[in-house]
This record gives sequence, structure tokens and C-alpha cells, in this order.
Amino acid sequence: MRVAVECQSPLLQKSLELFLTKYLSASKKCDIIIRDETCLGDERCFYVGSEAEADLQKPFSKSQLILALEKKYNELYGRDEEEAMEIKKEYEEEESMDFSILQKRIEFLTQEYQANILRAVKAFYEK
Repeated sequence: MRVAVECQSPLLQKSLELFLTKYLSASKKCDIIIRDETCLGDERCFYVGSEAEADLQKPFSKSQLILALEKKYNELYGRDEEEAMEIKKEYEEEESMDFSILQKRIEFLTQEYQANILRAVKAFYEK
């Protein structure tokens, strides 16, 4: 899935670009164009707004955005269920890998902090 972002709001533009870094593409080569204003006549258009007719209503999370984009992509290009599940599984694995890296970093910092405290306590009582 290739996505282009064309928003009037600079904040929404940057947020969407950060959420979709691995999906970003030029507007001429993309499958879906995300906009923050209604667009008529372009079936590739994905409208993000506060209105009920929006494809994705604000506020939204990264996972809601990805799922809504996958749904739109499936509607446009008719992906089968098995392929859609495979993409979802890849996305979930990426997020879990990021969490494991964070968890290891926290464990390392905690152990380092504990060693520093023990060193300080030993130094205090050895005097």
C-alpha cells in the first residue's frame, strides 16, 4: 500500500507523515491520497475530518488510521482476506519488536541504576 498525504493543516500533515513513514509515496505513484478536506470525483481520496461522512474521524490513533487505510485499500483493489491478515500480522510483529527493544533498554537502565545505588551505599558505610 502506497500513500500520499495532502493536508491543509500542517499539524495533521506532519502527524500523518510520521504515522505512515513506511507507506509514503509520491501522489502520482500512490494507491491512496489522504486529505483533510472533502474531495469529489477521486476514488483514491481518503478523507480525514470531524464530520460523520469522513473515512476516518478525528481524533484517531495510529492503529485506527492503519486499519481504516487497509479497509479503503481492500475496497479499491480487492485484496483477499488472507493477504490482509498477513499485512496485519506484519504490522503487529513490528510493534511488538519495538516494545521488546524498549523493555531491554529499561532493564539495562534499571540494573545500572541499582548498581550505582549499591556503590553509593557501600561507599557511605565503608567510611
